[in-house]
Amino acid sequence: DTLWELAIAEVKKRENPDDDDVKPGEVWEKSILFMGNKNGGKTTIILRCLERDESPKPTLALEYTFGRRARRHNTPKDVAHFWELGGGTSLVELIRIPITSHNIRSFAVVLVLDLSKPDELWTTMESLLQVTRNHVNKILTKLEKTNPEVAAEIKQRMWNNLQRDHPDCALVDPFPIPLVIIGSKYDIFHEFDSEMRKIISKTLRFVSHYYGASLVFTSKSEALLLKARALINHLAFGYDKSKSVSVDPSKPLFIPAGLDSMSQIGPPPASDSDLGKMRANTPLELWKKVFEKTFPPKSFCDLQDTKDPAQDIQYAEYEVDVMRAQKNQELEQYKRNASKSWKEMDFDSD
Repeated sequence: DTLWELAIAEVKKRENPDDDDVKPGEVWEKSILFMGNKNGGKTTIILRCLERDESPKPTLALEYTFGRRARRHNTPKDVAHFWELGGGTSLVELIRIPITSHNIRSFAVVLVLDLSKPDELWTTMESLLQVTRNHVNKILTKLEKTNPEVAAEIKQRMWNNLQRDHPDCALVDPFPIPLVIIGSKYDIFHEFDSEMRKIISKTLRFVSHYYGASLVFTSKSEALLLKARALINHLAFGYDKSKSVSVDPSKPLFIPAGLDSMSQIGPPPASDSDLGKMRANTPLELWKKVFEKTFPPKSFCDLQDTKDPAQDIQYAEYEVDVMRAQKNQELEQYKRNASKSWKEMDFDSD
């Protein structure tokens, strides 16, 4: 290699630290889990990223697809695994299937939040990120015993988006794996009252910065979808990370991870007297109380997906449905018999 080639390689290595383990000729393999509001536009975003001209269909549970791209001419195509969690928050436990100790180093999460439903926004975000974080932390705890170097590497990467001298290092709590937050249906959100838009935008800026995540607002607009696609392609295929920033609340937000700050975001959108009355143990809890005062959340039960896909007529199969009905009758009979047996059992009084 010439001196210039070595210099170029070093610059690329510094700009894309995730490329360190990918040697020339090797295949880059990444995994991304899309989750968020039901009917929030996750499938549409995935199809656009993969450049597939298909009509999106409802996601029943956990669906998988993949994409392949070549980084350079005459090189092996890299692979990105795309997982999509359907049902909003009702099937969140399924995240254990795609996120494992084997792929945790190359895994990322995309959280799609429906901007047109602010009363569901915080509950959906909190539920999905909390369960995901707990699962990832369990994997890291096990890795600390079996492969401490990998565990240490993942924990260090959490802070890669923030410069060492960033003034907010003590105020944030980065998500353990790369995270992108997408605010979907911006076209509807744009029709909201300006003060409502400011509160939602400011809150999502804080949440994204707090978790060390990238934030982008999108809709069916081609221009906005391209911005979301740029962030996802960075995670999936190692494309260059965008350095542009848009923080104007009257326009779609676009803020790559690490390029925002608490001083630019400002305090929670509430009066000093209201803030003084709110008891909170963390900045995140304070922002939650302020946000939910303006947008009272739906109950968790209301966010559950109660529709049974087995009853959907588009999936009807006569022989299968007859057998299912028979098994349901057998199950009900078993429950009745078990209930009788349970009531007749004698228990020790001690």
